[in-house]
Amino acid sequence: MSKVVTSGKTVEEAVTQGLSQLGVSRERVSIHIVSQPSKGFLGLIGVKAAKVELSLLPDPVHQPVETAETLPLDPIISEAPLEQLKSQSGQDPYEEAVQFVTDVATSMGLDVKVEVQHAKDSTTLHIFGPDLGLMIGRRGQTLDSLQYLANIVANRNSSSYIRLVLDAENFRERRRKTLEDLADRLAGRVIRTRKEVVLEPMSPQERKVIHFSLQDHPQVKTYSKGEEPNRRVVITLK
Repeated sequence: MSKVVTSGKTVEEAVTQGLSQLGVSRERVSIHIVSQPSKGFLGLIGVKAAKVELSLLPDPVHQPVETAETLPLDPIISEAPLEQLKSQSGQDPYEEAVQFVTDVATSMGLDVKVEVQHAKDSTTLHIFGPDLGLMIGRRGQTLDSLQYLANIVANRNSSSYIRLVLDAENFRERRRKTLEDLADRLAGRVIRTRKEVVLEPMSPQERKVIHFSLQDHPQVKTYSKGEEPNRRVVITLK
């Protein structure tokens, strides 16, 4: 099977299903968006599924075995030049996302500033302002939900699929460090007790941090089990 067409509530969900069916990582396929999810309540939540077509790229000379999950740790944008990433309505999708985040903050009684940072393989919307704990939420859950909606806003009229990450008060880096410390601590527990440890449900990006932190550990290994949104990382002896 060299090509699949899959559907999902979001483009990302459809892509993830396609990667699972093909059994490959994102780097091994080209992605064509057949249709975006239709707009529903407040023009944000799709009532019609997104549809994507994934085609396998030619095999490289050597393809290493993937030990971590296939989803990338950090959201990436498409390889199209930034100047080509204009929505069908002529608006910049990044500006639409920034406006959305600003409007949500205003509705929460917060005065924020949002800056867009483009890197080689990622685009981050940095949120600045007082009382950002309200936008971050417990363990970043509010920030993750806002990020999900910002991606829908950016892509609902975009001619090329883009992915955004939202950050506030450097939360993403602090959370990553916390997860890396957690992974090291739990690996030590597994070695001492000789019993596997099952972590609490995490997002794909956070699970990726755990997998990467321990992928070269000499005594333990990791894998994920369960279905979203209750998928968990398991740390066990090799």
